[in-house]
Amino acid sequence: MRFPEAVGEDVTDGSGFSHEGIVKIPVPVLKGSEEKLKELRGMLYREDYDDLTVVDFSDVARGCRTYGEYVEKSASTEESCYVYLGLAICGDAKKVNSLTGAMPLLR
Repeated sequence: MRFPEAVGEDVTDGSGFSHEGIVKIPVPVLKGSEEKLKELRGMLYREDYDDLTVVDFSDVARGCRTYGEYVEKSASTEESCYVYLGLAICGDAKKVNSLTGAMPLLR
C-alpha cells in the first residue's frame, strides 16, 4: 500500500462483519473540462512534480475489461490520444493546491 498512513484500520460492524478501512484525509473532488484535465496531466509529467503521486483515469482504461488488456492498449496508444476522465493527485499540499486551486468543487 502506497499511503498506509492515509487509510484507517478495518472496522467491524454490529453484526460482526468486517469492512475495509477508509481514507482518513479529506478528498475533494474537483470539476474540470477534458481540456483542463489534459493540460493538468501534461504539467504533472514535468520533473518539478516528480514527488507527487498521480493516478489518471482515461478512456483507454475505461474501454478495457481486464488489466492485461489495459496494459496492452496503453502500450499501443500515444499519450496525446488519451482522453482523461479524472486525475487523483496526492502529495505536498502546496504543490497540489498550486495546480488545482482554481478548479471548482464538483457538486
